[in-house]
Amino acid sequence: MKKKILKVLSKLCFAFVSIYGLNLILSGINIFIPINIITIILVTFLGSPGILGLVAVYLLI
Repeated sequence: MKKKILKVLSKLCFAFVSIYGLNLILSGINIFIPINIITIILVTFLGSPGILGLVAVYLLI
């Protein structure tokens, strides 16, 4: 049980850091993905396809 909780927490931290890093990289071309609970959970469960999906949705809207 303890390992599962730590695994989920590490994935949550990785999701936050990856969205933040993506925002730093893409700020030069005015793409900004908001950091909120929905985007963090999406990236936590889907991983890099979740990040690519968020960027695609931003570009389509």
